[in-house]
Amino acid sequence: MAASSIVSCNYLLHKRPLKLPPISSKHPHNANPPNPSLKSSKMSQISAPISAQGSQCRLLQLGGQRSHSNRIVLVKSGGSDSSITTNIINTVLGVGHLVVSLGIILAADKYLKQAFVSAAIKFPSALFGMFCIFTVLVILDVTVPAAANGLMNFFEPALLFIQRWLPLFYVPSLVILPLAVQDVPAASGIKICAILVGGWLASCAAAGYSAIAVRKMVKTEMVPAEPMAKPSPFSSLELVAWSLISVASFVAALKYPELLGTNARTCLPFLLGSTVIGYIVGTGLPAGLRKVFHPIICCALAADLAAFAFGYFSKAGFYPILGYYLTKVSSNPGAGDILMGFLGSVILSFAFSMFKQRKLVKRHAAEIFTSITIATLFSLYSTAFMGRLVGLEPTLTISILPRCITVALALSIVSLFEGANSSLTAAAVVLTGLIGANFVQAVLDTLKFDDPIARGIATASSAHGLGTAALSAKEPEALPFCAIAYGLTGIFGSLVCSVPLVRQSLLAIIG
Repeated sequence: MAASSIVSCNYLLHKRPLKLPPISSKHPHNANPPNPSLKSSKMSQISAPISAQGSQCRLLQLGGQRSHSNRIVLVKSGGSDSSITTNIINTVLGVGHLVVSLGIILAADKYLKQAFVSAAIKFPSALFGMFCIFTVLVILDVTVPAAANGLMNFFEPALLFIQRWLPLFYVPSLVILPLAVQDVPAASGIKICAILVGGWLASCAAAGYSAIAVRKMVKTEMVPAEPMAKPSPFSSLELVAWSLISVASFVAALKYPELLGTNARTCLPFLLGSTVIGYIVGTGLPAGLRKVFHPIICCALAADLAAFAFGYFSKAGFYPILGYYLTKVSSNPGAGDILMGFLGSVILSFAFSMFKQRKLVKRHAAEIFTSITIATLFSLYSTAFMGRLVGLEPTLTISILPRCITVALALSIVSLFEGANSSLTAAAVVLTGLIGANFVQAVLDTLKFDDPIARGIATASSAHGLGTAALSAKEPEALPFCAIAYGLTGIFGSLVCSVPLVRQSLLAIIG
């Protein structure tokens, strides 16, 4: 029935109209006259099916349009649901990939530390692990290149996570700096600051110019570095989330000081949150302002401000709250302990950056190793000379000798000398790193160090981890050379100071 209606409809729409026999105006004598009512009735009978069929045709057409529209909506709805599901699955898989890859790096760092402690080895385990990972990657690249590339791809999410938050992991020593220097006399503090500022600038220039001079001697042409992936910028949602965490935990800690068992654990959420907020805000500052006010300073000030505010409202005081920030007790960690727990993993991650730039490292080995050797020796002997020049106490000068070497190795170096103040050593290292992190880009630009080799070596050999974190966050291509200089400066400095003749010569200069 429906088929016949459609056929009729098509016929009526596309064929010529139905012709009725003509009615003559002249009627024969014996014919009956036309009946108007009958004529009207016949026309109604004829037009009614046509109208009905036309209506039915229009309804069929409308129904077809509605059916087509419904199909489009259903397809779009199905496609939208499929896209949402795919995005959710990809997000879950991405998070899982990050957790697994980062967890492996953290676990490797933990077990290396335990092994070195058990073997009574004072050398930093993370530096050993960094060179081991780099060696394994190089061997795989020669024997099974696909395996090396697979490892690089597998750990890529963890490496981007570490690079994104890298400066935060060096901040805790800077946050508790007021505790470290509170016993140093003001006059001596001014002399130390002058030595650190002048010494950093001189070491930075010595390392950079050495790299450039050696390149000119060996006539190695500079080639572009491999492009390095950059982490995603921070979002406003992250800032809001951390702000809510900080405010809520701050209020809870004021009302319940031992809510999480101890004061340090109770203060941990808002101190950690304030540090993160300061870093996110600092990274959002205008580029010109960031050259002289690095995000590291911003997040350290934010953490100190939060500690001061809590100490004021809780009547506990500023210094005790700073003590809760970095307890150095694994069973009672503070916010700083959580952040510094990533430091070993940061050093391990440098191996992957070095491997990615392995061709460039091999090509410029002469510049790298020569400039690092010169920069390390220059740093040690120039510090001793400047200490004597400004009349700084010998014990304080000894304490700041390894100012350009990472904290772990700097502490092992000063332990070779008698009368050194290890707290002052840590503070001097942190201050040197802070100076480098804050001004390194401006100084490198002024000195016209344009290539990543000179910039990376000059930064890491003069300002160790903090300088490395600051430069690599903006110039990822310099990270491999920062990592090499960061490790080798500490290793070479430790080896040099372990030689009795070198120690005696430094003490002779100090007086």
